[in-house]
Amino acid sequence: MSFLIAQSVEEALSALAAGARPIAGGTDLVVSARHGKAPLPEALVSIDRLAELTTITETEHGISIGALVTHHSIESHPLLTTVYAGLADGSALVGSPSTRHMGTLGGNLMNGSPAMDTGAALQVLDAEVELRSVRGSRRIAIASLWARPGQTTAAADELCVAIHIPRPASASGSAYLRLEYRRAMEIAVVGAAASVTLGDGGTVGAVSVALTAVAPVILGVTDLQSVVGLSVAEAAAAIQELAAAQATPISDVRASDRYRRHTVGVMARRAVEAAARRASGEVIAIPVNRAIGIGAAS
Repeated sequence: MSFLIAQSVEEALSALAAGARPIAGGTDLVVSARHGKAPLPEALVSIDRLAELTTITETEHGISIGALVTHHSIESHPLLTTVYAGLADGSALVGSPSTRHMGTLGGNLMNGSPAMDTGAALQVLDAEVELRSVRGSRRIAIASLWARPGQTTAAADELCVAIHIPRPASASGSAYLRLEYRRAMEIAVVGAAASVTLGDGGTVGAVSVALTAVAPVILGVTDLQSVVGLSVAEAAAAIQELAAAQATPISDVRASDRYRRHTVGVMARRAVEAAARRASGEVIAIPVNRAIGIGAAS
């Protein structure tokens, strides 16, 4: 095995072009190799020293998050925990404290797991992923990033360098929550993220919902235009039914498909309710799972 510590993004891109695979926190790649899920690549390029990929920058139109920003940085960032609270909810649920201090947002997304805790929130927040190679850069909607479990649409020589999220409209809020059997080192049984913009009289002016662990990739709920103009309670109840109907879960050692289909609807309803509360100006602590008592007991 060859191992290179990149000193610049350009050096990392050259290594990728030559067939290397990037590694930053290593919380997915190394663990998978130790568990025998996949061998380590023949060539690795470490990107953990690339300072330009570790910044969180507020822009004219929103916020840009470097691919090497850790989950701990996200769960404790003053802007991300308020304006983009759904993403902070997800990062706060990733692994253990040590995992959140090492694991990066870019690594989480490029791992491609349909049960990841950050993907659904980024999808409802209309995030874009910036991919770069020696051939140039491109941005794609995050929903277009995942092809199937563990596989993305990025080319082998493309590096995720940043995630860009537009600033939400006024009177907007977001939330992500998951069903879990324990409070630490857990993978979502099911999860749901919602972004809600309130209209006149507290009705739902706009809403977006995405689901985790119930399809081969993060699943965006469709036909949501039917709930616009309804009260939050009415919209949440309708979305519960839509989410359950559109989910295509599997049965495995952690849950049956029937159980997942029912509970993801419940999680979707609760995510909409929490996002609407935040949109109204109510402060709900990060992560919303702990704040409103969803998931495993203390």
